[in-house]
Amino acid sequence: MPAVPAVIPKPARLEATGGAPFVVSESTTVVVNGRPDLIGIAVLAADLLGRVTGRSIEIRYAETDAPDVVRLRLTTPDGEGDESYKLMSTAGRVDLEARSPAGLVRGIVTLRQLLTTAPDGSLRVPAVIIEDAPRYAWRGLSIDVARHFVAKRDLKVIIGLMAHYKLNVLHLHLTDDQGWRIYVRSRPQLTRLSSSSAVNGDPGGYYTADDYADIVAFASVRGVRVVPEIDVPGHVNAATHAYGNLTPSGEPTDVYTGIEVGFSRLYADLPATGDFLREVFADVAEMTPGEYVHIGGDEVLTMEPAEYATLVGAASAAVRAAGKKVVGWQEIAGTPLEPGTVVQYWDTRVDPEPFVRAAQAGAFLLMSPGSKAYLDMKYDADTVLGLEWAGHIELRDAYDWEPSTLIPGVPEASVIGVEAAVWTETLRDLPALMSMLLPRLAAIAEVAWTSPERRDWDDFRGRIAGQAAFWDRLGLSWYRSPQVDW
Repeated sequence: MPAVPAVIPKPARLEATGGAPFVVSESTTVVVNGRPDLIGIAVLAADLLGRVTGRSIEIRYAETDAPDVVRLRLTTPDGEGDESYKLMSTAGRVDLEARSPAGLVRGIVTLRQLLTTAPDGSLRVPAVIIEDAPRYAWRGLSIDVARHFVAKRDLKVIIGLMAHYKLNVLHLHLTDDQGWRIYVRSRPQLTRLSSSSAVNGDPGGYYTADDYADIVAFASVRGVRVVPEIDVPGHVNAATHAYGNLTPSGEPTDVYTGIEVGFSRLYADLPATGDFLREVFADVAEMTPGEYVHIGGDEVLTMEPAEYATLVGAASAAVRAAGKKVVGWQEIAGTPLEPGTVVQYWDTRVDPEPFVRAAQAGAFLLMSPGSKAYLDMKYDADTVLGLEWAGHIELRDAYDWEPSTLIPGVPEASVIGVEAAVWTETLRDLPALMSMLLPRLAAIAEVAWTSPERRDWDDFRGRIAGQAAFWDRLGLSWYRSPQVDW
């Protein structure tokens, strides 16, 4: 029986049937119902096949039993959020079924990973049955575009990579001390005065409203939703540089291009602060079709707990008033939280008790442990790029951990998912970013998607080796981990 190409993340069920493979030919077409929400997905599937084959793939918007087709079909009309799918490949056709458009996207990227080139040059899909569904509903990557700006074209490359490994949340860290990266209607000075700076005086940049809408739409077709982060009440020097009324003196702060944290802050007793929080979060929420907005909340080192709780509460209220759900870094767990709030856990060195209490109060925990999932950490002491405050993260470190037992006392049902993060103090361009993301992002994706009983390091290291050719074809930089026989 021919070998089946390795799929990452590992599916819940993959069975080779032993039949003849599906061969992609000049007459291969993509068939789908003509629903508006499926047209973009059909185009995605045709584009995927077309890029591999080097020729245009036709799309037909009608059901058919004809051979030589890749058929995409929804099995229920209202399965929004359900990402399960079933893929059946035979000599005559590939049938891909799902309960939601997002499930179809997951199946399409599996199909992409199944494609192989035969000795005669033909493209083939082995005869298989795959039934698959994710373990966690939230499988994300947080990208810091504030310390060094990530251009829209580069962000789209990363989104494509995320989709390839079935990640479904792009968390954009849009604001920090070094720069403000998104235009907001109520505060145009934020991008006018605070977008051109970056760490070490490097070039800055920002996303216009149209840029952001384009990013959101590009991600959505690939089954990725965008969660924007406006980091308050600390990490706000870019904001106080643009608007001096956010400081006690009324004077704007200087541009900051270093990498220290904890020195900037908002003030609860200033009249401008409440308006700033309400209006900025309302603007960002209006621009964002997804259900979550991230309020930051980390590393506020010069503020009393009561004032911190007041400002976190004000930011959260602004997000909820705009019709969105709140996400915040782990420090917000020490404040009163509404049920359904998502607490993003990043520093494993702290007391777990606040997270246990938050879970008991109805909050969810999003697991981003710095020692496992911060992909700007160096691979080892000799790595040129990156930081190492959380230690070194080799490929196995990124793979071999269990989210549900990370915080003692937090029940598994309170864990909403897993999110990798990449901070850009030392990462100036796409090759630098990719060299830190790959291969570790694929490891995090499998932790987030695949049930723990199906995950195995030795199995993964064998499958990840097969991904190198794909990265090379795309021209991506990646790290040749000595833990894998590439």
